Amino acid sequence: MRYVYLVFGLLLILAVSLAGFRGAKFTRPPIEIFDDMDRQLKVKAQAVSPFFADGRADRPTPANTVARGHLDADDALFRGRDANAEFVAGYPESLTIDETLVRRGQNRYMIYCAPCHGAVGDGNGITKSYGMGATVTLLDERLRTMVSGEIFNTITNGKNTMRPYGDKLDAQDRWAVVAYVRALQRASHASAADVPESAKAELGLK
Repeated sequence: MRYVYLVFGLLLILAVSLAGFRGAKFTRPPIEIFDDMDRQLKVKAQAVSPFFADGRADRPTPANTVARGHLDADDALFRGRDANAEFVAGYPESLTIDETLVRRGQNRYMIYCAPCHGAVGDGNGITKSYGMGATVTLLDERLRTMVSGEIFNTITNGKNTMRPYGDKLDAQDRWAVVAYVRALQRASHASAADVPESAKAELGLK
């Protein structure tokens, strides 16, 4: 029994000694029983790759390729332009404009747009209190009369200090945001005449 305690003690000392080397720096690679995928056959961002003639691991997009989900000839839907490369005035024919689309636009707007443009589109978003410069109000005459395709293009590619959101919102969601912006613009300049007769009594309007 005495030897059992002795062996156990020696193993305990050995375990504590090995644990004490954790985090220590060695001049030689450690002995690995399992490599735990520490070294993988993959290309890391901005790394050197001897496979390519220019030595770069990052590769440019091949010519004439189309992003996944964008293999479509509908320029109005994906670019906001018609066959003559002019911004479309309304919405793509392939898009159904209904309450579901507008509510989707409201959801995306509150996530991506409201921090700068404000919940009602007046340019008084939370970023203003953190020193953000003047943010464009979506309710002024210039933007209310701007064709929808140009608004879609601005969301897609950005403009001035506004960054592009084409990489964050797919085409349908960008059009949904346009539809919601139009709803905000209409609401900001609405009158009692715009309220349906069925809702006037509820709102106390005549």
